[in-house]
Amino acid sequence: MNNGEDRTNGPITDHFDGERFYNERPIKHSFKDFRCWVRTREHNPWERITGFVPPAPPPQRVDDLRVSWIGHATVLIQTAGLNILTDPIFSDRIGPIPGFGPRRYHPPGVAFDDLPPIDAVLISHAHYDHLDRPTLRRLVARFDPLIVAGLGLRRLLKTTGTRRVVTADWWQDVTLSDTVQTTLTPARHWSRRGLFDRNRSLWAGFWLHTPAGAVYFAGDTGMAPHFDAIRQQLGRPRVALLPIGAYEPRWFMAQQHMNPEEAVTAHQILGAEHSIGIHFATFKLSDEAKLAPVTALDDARKAASVTPQAFLAPAFGHGYTFD
Repeated sequence: MNNGEDRTNGPITDHFDGERFYNERPIKHSFKDFRCWVRTREHNPWERITGFVPPAPPPQRVDDLRVSWIGHATVLIQTAGLNILTDPIFSDRIGPIPGFGPRRYHPPGVAFDDLPPIDAVLISHAHYDHLDRPTLRRLVARFDPLIVAGLGLRRLLKTTGTRRVVTADWWQDVTLSDTVQTTLTPARHWSRRGLFDRNRSLWAGFWLHTPAGAVYFAGDTGMAPHFDAIRQQLGRPRVALLPIGAYEPRWFMAQQHMNPEEAVTAHQILGAEHSIGIHFATFKLSDEAKLAPVTALDDARKAASVTPQAFLAPAFGHGYTFD
């Protein structure tokens, strides 16, 4: 755990070469690949939802376990009297320039003003659709939550006005309350905010140890052996939050984003009691149709004999209670 300044030129590890972080299975994409994707991509139209009526706001506190999907990778986890947000983004657009970049196609499932007091925020990595500084500034101003992220993100996160930042490496623990702690876990992804900082900060998932059982937030990840390593080191989660969107075309996206079939495989490897799909139908970041992940998840569940109750395709804002 790192309570001081990040050391991105620190000791060499099995995923850090002394200057940059890396995956056991490297992600290999060139600018030529990106240009090819942009030139050949399929532009499935997405419907923008504006008249959404959200469900009732979540309770202020929960003793057992309640999970609400707000949109994309933003999830409200309520357990043991603690309220935790993952990768919060309430902005209408994402990107380095305000007012530009991919737009939101569905309002947040829980309005910002309907949030309960937020105690902790988990940031999986530096990409703009996961680390949204305007949203973090609003959260810091209203709730002053503890922000937990991977190595290399301390300086960026402190620009939100917070003084409560903890950065850590894979497999390190961070205490969130007297009864809840989180362990950062490996993921297969990458990071960048600008032109020259690729992989200068770490990407991660989060395993929450709670009295109501373990909750695993996979962050943003491609399929890789880390799911088996997590099962072996941390056990079986009661609830796993697994990405199922932004996966087409496979030749370009497979290294960094799972498709629904792979998410079901990850669910089985982890031995999760329940899984909830995330990272879909909110921002158009790839080529699949808006609700294609839901259809593909249904097909994948049937093929693997996994019930819809075991792997949920969530509704925006709906709270799922596990007691």
